[in-house]
Amino acid sequence: MAKNIAFVFPGQGAQYSGMGKDFYNQYEKAKQIYDYASEICNIDVKKICFDSSDSRIHETKYTQIAIFTTSLAILECVYGMGVTSNVNAGLSLGEYTALAASNVIDIKDLFLLVKKRGKYMQEAFPTGGAMAAVIGLSEREVVAICNQMNGNIYIANYNCPGQIVVTGEKAVVEASYEIFQKKGAKMVLPLNVSGPFHSPLLETAKKKLEISLKDVQINNFIIPYVSNVNAKYINYSCDIKSLLSEQIVSSVKWQQSIKEMIRQGVDLFIEVGPGSTLTNLIRKIDPGVEVLNIQAVGDMKTLLKVN
Repeated sequence: MAKNIAFVFPGQGAQYSGMGKDFYNQYEKAKQIYDYASEICNIDVKKICFDSSDSRIHETKYTQIAIFTTSLAILECVYGMGVTSNVNAGLSLGEYTALAASNVIDIKDLFLLVKKRGKYMQEAFPTGGAMAAVIGLSEREVVAICNQMNGNIYIANYNCPGQIVVTGEKAVVEASYEIFQKKGAKMVLPLNVSGPFHSPLLETAKKKLEISLKDVQINNFIIPYVSNVNAKYINYSCDIKSLLSEQIVSSVKWQQSIKEMIRQGVDLFIEVGPGSTLTNLIRKIDPGVEVLNIQAVGDMKTLLKVN
């Protein structure tokens, strides 16, 4: 019986030097994506992704375009294996690759939007922001601690049971570590990002993105995607532009999104792009669901059993 497949795409924090290089070297379609990204964005995306001495890979305005390009390049190779999806979703930045996979917005516009999004987010709060994953506490416990902190700290991501990401001013986020641990958190892990993403502190970035989205055309797409903002299947009739701008300042409902896709019949998730963060999260959300991870050329053979 045919699988009900969801492609899922990673967000910021998944980046590493050398990501996608094997696809670039072995697949013409992947090479074309990297070359196109560099041309459209006027940035040497290949150097950022492949050169270990290039520290720009960890600067938001470059990280986002690098991850988006890599995920898109790998996606083209997955399509080349004859594997397609019934629905798409991405974590934060990864939602833009989901938009590409669902043909919601044309590729050129998406490259330019991702470039602007990264720039706007970096400019909105250039220093003094932080994010951290709290392991081992319930949603209610994390929310209660955030509410009692003196300063700006918010829920950024509902990742999986017992893993919630907080975001906000660096001093406040760091001060929360001890309180989370006293309340029974197994671990608090600072994340490899450069700003307080998915918080009201990025309101100026939201407003700038709203303006940039005004002239962008939404295609009459067929394959739905799942929004981070409301964890719902999104189709052509939805207010997509509002959801995309709202996403910058809203919590990412990842756990809720995965549960909704499973409820709608998805029985195979394929993570496409650098890292394996989403694969690990999905297995914690539902250990019984099948998950594949495609981040290196060697992973492509696992797709042979899909068809």
